[in-house]
Amino acid sequence: MSVVEAGQSEMSTRISTRHRYQLVQEQGLSVADGIRGSRLERRRHDLADPALRSRTILAVAARWGFTDGANFSRAFRAAYGMPPGEYRHLHDFGAVRELTRAAQATTRTF
Repeated sequence: MSVVEAGQSEMSTRISTRHRYQLVQEQGLSVADGIRGSRLERRRHDLADPALRSRTILAVAARWGFTDGANFSRAFRAAYGMPPGEYRHLHDFGAVRELTRAAQATTRTF
């Protein structure tokens, strides 16, 4: 259960903040890890969003609390296996279209 899910759970079941943190810690995460993971997930979503394409990667990172570009890049790479710029490029509409075409071409049978 992520911190966000725990917070939503609290609203629906009225659990205490302390219990919510215990649920996160039972998964081997600190509260900070859970918050960082939730923020990284939101940044990942924003990097793939065509409507936010004009924003710099640092602007996307800062929107969710990362003000140090190098720190954000390291955390993103650790979480998703690639730097944020590469992730954004792969999710660029044209790149996704090309990858889809290539995948379709290799799976066609005659």
